[in-house]
Amino acid sequence: MSRLPDSSGLLILPHLRIQNANAISSPLTHGFPAMSAFVGLMWALQRKLTPVLGPRLRLSSVGVICHDHDEQVTEDGYTRAFRLTRNPVDKDGSTAAIVEEGRIHLDITLVFGVDGGLVDQGDAERAGVARQIADILSQMRVAGGTVLPAARTGRWSQPELLPIPEDPSDRGPWFRALRRRWLPGFALVSRDDLLADAVAGSTTPDGAIEAWLKLSRLNWSPPAEADPKSGRHEWQHDRTRGWIVPIPVGYGVLAEHPADAVANARDPTVPFRFVESLYSIGQWIGPHRLQSWHELLWYPEHDPASGLYRVRNGYAVATSFN
Repeated sequence: MSRLPDSSGLLILPHLRIQNANAISSPLTHGFPAMSAFVGLMWALQRKLTPVLGPRLRLSSVGVICHDHDEQVTEDGYTRAFRLTRNPVDKDGSTAAIVEEGRIHLDITLVFGVDGGLVDQGDAERAGVARQIADILSQMRVAGGTVLPAARTGRWSQPELLPIPEDPSDRGPWFRALRRRWLPGFALVSRDDLLADAVAGSTTPDGAIEAWLKLSRLNWSPPAEADPKSGRHEWQHDRTRGWIVPIPVGYGVLAEHPADAVANARDPTVPFRFVESLYSIGQWIGPHRLQSWHELLWYPEHDPASGLYRVRNGYAVATSFN
C-alpha cells in the first residue's frame, strides 16, 4: 500500500456552493459524488495552475467536508426517485430516450495537500495565490456540477494557502484551531478496516459482497435472551460505529487490449482496459474528530500489474478524541 504524499501546506477553499453535481457515484451507490471525482478535479486544477504558477505549487491530495446537501429526488414515504429532466425530441420528432441522471446541490469545503515554493511566501502573496486559485476553480466543473458565486464574506470563508508548522509540537494546536472552522459539517474518511474485518469473519463463498451489503444497511435483530426486568425482547440495530456508508474507491481491470484494438477508443495510441468499480466502506465524521490533516486527505494509487486504480485515505481509527 502506498503512503500519503508529503505536503508542506494546505490549500483551503471553504464553502463552495455546487449546483447539480453528480449524485450517482457508481452503479450501486448514490447520495454524494465519488472521491475519485474530487481527485480528478485536483488533476484538472493542477493542469490549469501549471501555466499560471509553474512548478511553484503542486497538488497531491484532497479532502472534502460537506456542510449541506440537497439531493434532487422525489419523496414518497420510503420510495425515492430522481427528478429527471425532459430532453428535447429527436430529429424525427420522436421522444428521446431518458438517461437517468442524479443531481445534488452541495455546500462543501475542499482541502488540498500542496507542496512547492509558494507555500513559503509571505501572508499577502499566499492570500493572493489562494484567491487566484479560487477564481480558476469557479470556472470549472466540480463532480459535474457548477460552482456558484460565493455567498459568504466572513474571515473564515476566504480561500487560504497555509504552511504546515515545521515544529511537530506546534502542529497539534494549529490543526485543532483549523478544524473548528469546518464546523458544522462532516468529513468523509475511509473505513477499509471495517470491510476487512467483516470479510474475515464471513464463511460464505460470497463473503465480500455479503459483508459490504451488511455494512451498507441498518440491520435490526432481537437479542438471544429477554430482558430480565421486563421479560421482553427489545430489538436492537447494529449501527454502533457511526455514520457508515458504502462508497466507490476506484476501478479494477476486467480485460486488457493492445493499442488500436478497440473501436472508438478515446486514444488509439495507448493500450485499452475495460474496468469495473471497486467498492469499500466510508464514514462521515465531524471535523473536530480528525487528529491530523492526514486523516482528511485522499490520494490516488495505481498498480498496473494488478490492474487496480483506486483512491486511499490516511484515516486511522482513534480510541479517543481531543
